[in-house]
Amino acid sequence: MLLALVLFAAGIVGNLALMCTVWHNLYLQSAWNCVLAGLALCDFLVLFFCLPVVVFHQLTSTRLLGDLSCRLVPYLEVTSLGVATFSLCALSIDRFHAATGPGPLQTPRVEPCRSILSKLSVIWLGSLVLAAPELLLWQLLQETVSLPAPPSELQQSRAAGSLMAAFRARADAFKVDVCVREPSAELPEGVYSLVLTYHEARMWWFFGCYLCLPLLFTLACDLVTRQVLAQRLQQRPEGDKVTGRCSSSSSSSSSSSSSPTKKKQHAREQRLRSTVMALTVLYVTCNLPESICNITLAYISAPASAMLPALVLPALGLVGQLLLFARCSATPVLLLCLCRSLGQAFMDCCCCCCDECLPDGSSSSSSSAAATSTLSSPTSPTPSSLSPSSKEETMKSVLGTEPSVFDRAKDSPAAVGTPC
Repeated sequence: MLLALVLFAAGIVGNLALMCTVWHNLYLQSAWNCVLAGLALCDFLVLFFCLPVVVFHQLTSTRLLGDLSCRLVPYLEVTSLGVATFSLCALSIDRFHAATGPGPLQTPRVEPCRSILSKLSVIWLGSLVLAAPELLLWQLLQETVSLPAPPSELQQSRAAGSLMAAFRARADAFKVDVCVREPSAELPEGVYSLVLTYHEARMWWFFGCYLCLPLLFTLACDLVTRQVLAQRLQQRPEGDKVTGRCSSSSSSSSSSSSSPTKKKQHAREQRLRSTVMALTVLYVTCNLPESICNITLAYISAPASAMLPALVLPALGLVGQLLLFARCSATPVLLLCLCRSLGQAFMDCCCCCCDECLPDGSSSSSSSAAATSTLSSPTSPTPSSLSPSSKEETMKSVLGTEPSVFDRAKDSPAAVGTPC
């Protein structure tokens, strides 16, 4: 119960903070941050619906909502695996395009809303469709379990006779709800054969699609990105020498002034790539033990499996679910700590909420300081790098060409980039 409360509180607060930070900040609504917000939404749903059902079943041996929760909980858990897998792949592709594009060191352009929605649709629809067989695979059964009597009660029952022993055995028996991973025989023949095939290949499907795919894809994208950037860094000194012979003193001063910006861009790209790698390590760490246990139990001999205690398999299943909940709770905390834009926006939001209780002078000064803070995102322009004219052009490109919409957005303090 203590572990469940900690995971539930940390996961709900962290995922809500991440979603609200992206939603209430215009400059953070990029493809990168929207994918992270979608991942936070999926983790929030898993913690909000699945964790109470699992804890209630462990305490009372009954399932909330009966057969519906027995099918819905595995479906949401597998959907969470799919959303995390495809989100990691999308983030790796985004970093690859940002680092190896035609102008990786320039200010990134604002991505259209259709492009962001298309990426989110592919991630969510693909995850929901791939997890659909879980709705037909699980079914709820009730088993009668009798508790073993203590030795003192056994001696008393023998002395009292067989009738008293039978009565006590009947009193100690109770029914337990058990979710069994087995397709129902009432399904149509074609659907039953497909679900049965999925059931037989489920272990290796999870290992290949939900574990090896994000790990290998993220490593491959990171290695290719590093190699391309290394080649570009080797070619730039030669180009700088050629251009330096024909350039004047003004051009040399401009190139020297742009070098700190390039260093900042390189450091920013390295931080974002390290964020993707940290998410991948967390994902693999929480999913690898369950996959190893499933493969080991599937290939051990029948006598060895029969020697295992009766509580080993339920305990392993519970540990796998707790690792899933731990990943859903740790992901937003990791993102708010590693992503400077998200962490700074979250802190500014907290400061703005605290300043509402202060006098007007201190709140106005803190709000002006929050408005000038750096809230850069991977694929959107930073407020510090935008002049007043560039701000207006960016707002027009984002909010449309209608002057009324642009004027309302420009007058409101929330549209200038502040999170409040």
